[in-house]
Amino acid sequence: MIYCVEDDDNIRELVIYTLETTGLKAKGFAEGAEFMEALAFDTPELILLDIMLPGEDGLAILRKLKNSSKTKDIPVIMVTAKGTEYDKVIGLDSGADDYVTKPFGMMELVSRIKAVLRRSGQTADKADLEVDGVKMNVKKHEVTVDGQAVTLTLKEYELLERLMRNRNIVLTRDQLLEDIWGYDFDGETRTVDVHVRTLRHKLGEKGAIIETVRGVGYRIGEAYES
Repeated sequence: MIYCVEDDDNIRELVIYTLETTGLKAKGFAEGAEFMEALAFDTPELILLDIMLPGEDGLAILRKLKNSSKTKDIPVIMVTAKGTEYDKVIGLDSGADDYVTKPFGMMELVSRIKAVLRRSGQTADKADLEVDGVKMNVKKHEVTVDGQAVTLTLKEYELLERLMRNRNIVLTRDQLLEDIWGYDFDGETRTVDVHVRTLRHKLGEKGAIIETVRGVGYRIGEAYES
């Protein structure tokens, strides 16, 4: 779960929508008091925290988070309209893991979130994945098909994992490019098609679990619920 603390309704709703459509659960808060109350009942994997908030500002909230044994290890990305070097230094020196300045691209934000989660060792959902005989051992980074090991490249593995974690959700080529190859990747969307084709080939008959949604992208659909 990602918590987004942002008083601008439009920005908060857009961030929540983007995160959820890219496979990340998210919850929004318009001000710090409501957010702090929620922390008493749940511990998010990461917090997006605006500096300019009504009442207590984001930097004060950040210091509280880092001074609490319960929340000090939760990664925090500061999100603010302030872009000066001084503000960035204050946020990072106070314990923030990254800093994003408004206006920002939504897919860039998603990439930054995932990068912070990877660095913090909190890449969610470390449990093994299985779809119709295709099993992924996340800890060992291994894939088997009906018990037989399959050798995948890193990008093929990441592509398969992305699709398996987002079952029934259509992922566009642009989403996959930004998530797996990076939002600053300067290649073309055909890169995704090529990797899907080789991935299907390596999975053999089970390659059919990866469905093409014409003109949009790819998904693993309901027929393969396990």
